[in-house]
Amino acid sequence: MAKGKSSLLSSFCFRDVRNPGSRAHRPLLALAVAVGIALASAPMLAHHSRAMFDVGKNIAYRGVVEEYRWQNPHSHIIVRVGAGAADRSTVGTWTVEASAISLMTSSGWTPRTYKPGDPITVVAHPNMDGSNLVLLFYAIKADGTRLYRAAHRYDGEKE
Repeated sequence: MAKGKSSLLSSFCFRDVRNPGSRAHRPLLALAVAVGIALASAPMLAHHSRAMFDVGKNIAYRGVVEEYRWQNPHSHIIVRVGAGAADRSTVGTWTVEASAISLMTSSGWTPRTYKPGDPITVVAHPNMDGSNLVLLFYAIKADGTRLYRAAHRYDGEKE
């Protein structure tokens, strides 16, 4: 009788190995497919479109760096433009979205490019919804050096 039980147990445990389409493999297959889809879609979810910015329009924001965030997926510069600005429409605090660290490094940026209080001129593309989030085209340091967001240009992006 032990032999019968052993064979029944053996046939139950190993039947699935010989028959990959069995019901016992379905939960494992479903899990593998779900994990695969999640991993494949993660980069798409982590990055967003530039469609919210008017890349055909450049606005100069002349002010002072409030904060410089050297981070992925996008670095940011918080710029305060004072009430005495020549272009009154730029007065306020702006969040300037830049690129990934790897792209900025290849364009000459470093973690110490700016510090709070540094003067800055940012040429950026405005957000189409009028919010204070703008897309960096390039920054001009106090010494006149231009630092671009990245080597590539978006369609419609012109100086």
